[in-house]
This record gives sequence, C-alpha cells and structure tokens, in this order.
Amino acid sequence: MAADGWILVLDRGAASTRALVFDGAGRRCAAASRPLRQIYPRPGWVEHDPEEIWRAAAACVHKAFAACGADVRRVAAIGIANQRETTLLWDRRTGEPLANAVVWQDRRTAAECDRLAGAGHGETVARLSGLVLDPYFSATKLRRLLDEHAAGRDPETLAFGMVDSFLLWRLTGGRVHATDATNAARTMLFDIRRLERSEELLALFGVPRAVLPEVRPTAGAFGRALPITAMAGERRSPARAAWRRGR
Repeated sequence: MAADGWILVLDRGAASTRALVFDGAGRRCAAASRPLRQIYPRPGWVEHDPEEIWRAAAACVHKAFAACGADVRRVAAIGIANQRETTLLWDRRTGEPLANAVVWQDRRTAAECDRLAGAGHGETVARLSGLVLDPYFSATKLRRLLDEHAAGRDPETLAFGMVDSFLLWRLTGGRVHATDATNAARTMLFDIRRLERSEELLALFGVPRAVLPEVRPTAGAFGRALPITAMAGERRSPARAAWRRGR
C-alpha cells in the first residue's frame, strides 16, 4: 500500500452494491458485491428498501477491506457512484426513511406527468432542465412521497436525495446533506444553464427548497471525519437505454 492510504469506491447500481478498494498507486486490491432486492408493490411500481441499501453498502465495504487485509481507518479518499433518479425521503432529525425508495423505472406518477404536459408545461421543463417531462426523473416521485408520507410536516424536518445523498448522510452521521451536479441535473428541478435549482420548476412541482440537498462540484470535500472526495451519477447503461426505448 502507498503511504497516502487506501482509496474506496462505493458503486450503488440498480441491481447491486459494490465496493472496490485500491491502493495509493491506483492498483485494485479487492472488490465485494451484494445483490439488491427489487420490490414491486403494484404493476409499474418499483421500490428499494433504504435500510437494505445502507446495510449492503456497509457489508461490501467491510468484506472488501477484509479481503485485502486493509485497515478501513486508513482510507485516504472515498468516491460514491450511484444510479440516478431513484428518490428517497427521510427524517432529518432521526435519519429514518419515511418510505421505500422509488426507483427510476417506477411509473406511478405517469398520470401527473401527462396532466402537466397537457397543461403546456413540457416546454418549460425542457427549456430549464434539459429533460423530457417524465416520471423517470425525480420531481414527481418526490412530490408523491411528500403528499403520501409527509403531509403537514415542516419541510425543514425532511431530507430528499438520490442514493448518493442518502449514503453521504449516513456516512457523515447526518452532518452533510449534499449531492453533485450530475445527480441534481436528473431531478427536473435543476436549471442546467444557471447550474442551480430553478424556482420556476420548484413551484411547478410543488417541491419546497428546504428538503433539497446542497449541490456541490463532483470532486470536492463532501465529508470531514471521513474523506469523501467525489460523488457522481452513473452513466446510462445499455439495459436502461433499451428499457426507455421499449417502454
């Protein structure tokens, strides 16, 4: 191992979690993975258990470090890669999820997207976010979670995020609620030209700014006690692209 410590990569995909450990020279030392259970409450609905996501991440990290005899306390840098669009909502005070994560494939808000498109909002969404008005993205998923699981709650007590934000929150003991631009840009709430949250889109989808994570550069200091130095949404896989073409 190089003198500057180990490098850990957490890769949280749609079907599994992986942890990879590299030495300071960039040589891969070990890897561990664990499949993720897919939950289908109704036709067209797809969910993940947030606690299962967290347990799988922790188990993979410990297994990978044990496989190469590395000391997890000597990590020099941690990077998180994640499936984008999957939407989580949790209690900011306790860290407990309010519901299962709503996965990118989920179509439960298709009717709401159709309603908004019929009212002429598709052009606004595309102009500001660069995205097609579609339940694939996070905005309508988040609004649905707020309506069904947080009605009447003070938005200041709630936290929204994709898997990257949720793992960051847990890894930092709730001290950091943040994301990066590659993830923020897939919410339908982000102005891709101004590189900031769009007040117009927040109003359109009825999303309070208080629940959103801070948007930071992809590479930077995300954690202090733990050296989390990068987060990024994964590229679209061939399987995901085929699913969108065929749906």
